[in-house]
Amino acid sequence: MSDQKHKVVIIGSGPAGYTAAIYAARANLKPYMITGIKMGGQLMDTTDVENYPGYPDGVLGPNMMEDFRKQAERMGTTVEFGHVTSVDFSDPLNHKIIIDEERTVFAESSIIATGATAKWLGLESEQRLNGSGVSACAVCDGFFYKGQEVALVGGGDTACEEALYLANLCPTVHMFVRRDKMRASKIMQQRVFDSPNIKVYWNTETDEVLGNKEVTGVRVLNNKTNEKTEIAVTGFFVAIGHKPSTELFVDMIDMDEEGYIVAQPDTARTNIEGVFACGDVRDKIYRQAVTAAGTGCMAALDAERYLSAKEFAMKQKEAVA
Repeated sequence: MSDQKHKVVIIGSGPAGYTAAIYAARANLKPYMITGIKMGGQLMDTTDVENYPGYPDGVLGPNMMEDFRKQAERMGTTVEFGHVTSVDFSDPLNHKIIIDEERTVFAESSIIATGATAKWLGLESEQRLNGSGVSACAVCDGFFYKGQEVALVGGGDTACEEALYLANLCPTVHMFVRRDKMRASKIMQQRVFDSPNIKVYWNTETDEVLGNKEVTGVRVLNNKTNEKTEIAVTGFFVAIGHKPSTELFVDMIDMDEEGYIVAQPDTARTNIEGVFACGDVRDKIYRQAVTAAGTGCMAALDAERYLSAKEFAMKQKEAVA
């Protein structure tokens, strides 16, 4: 399993990685995928998925990722469970990828699909009830709480956007802001203030998410008065940001100030020759399974075109020689 050479190595799985694998396999590139520790990405923590085309009755997140994996393998992808611990992209003809600090594979092109992880508050109850009323994506899960009271924590633009999204579905959105002001842009704050069914709680921190098997409420703490209050809700949304899984590529690949990979406009290409990025590792706006899959398709098509152009150039060089 060491010192293998592949045309395409996909680092990460999830909807972006698996879609890239399907397209690369159909192009006869025989892709090699290293799944990462969480095989399937964030959807492995998701219960019902009702907004992905092709599943009219909805599907559990882990089951959908199993379908993606099976399709990728049927097309000819080699899927290996493992964690990439270091990479060396300095040789554009021979990317070096170390797996679990002991195995080495080489690639003519690499597709990064390492995703992102939601930032959490760090409460035991938050993790215990994740998927049972606790969510980090209102667009993904808000529909399940239509007509119900919900709570949301956060004070940035994303939190405001998600509160406004929930306000179209829920009679009341209880929005908890840790400070006495928001970090969000003025226009987003004003939209929240103008929404009659968003109730903003200033200087408020979450003390506990309430419920045994599902969320029944939330206990909050006013950090100015130390007063605790319990609020009955059935959904609790955490909107304090995401962290892209890009630590491996620091000082190699161009990133923005938040650590998201910057791809060249209308492509999946990075600043490094033969390295492509797809999914939530480069998308901090939409963060949906379907958009991740779309950029996975882009990455595979870009890799196929890159390899074809390189092969053509080598043939031309040999012909001249």
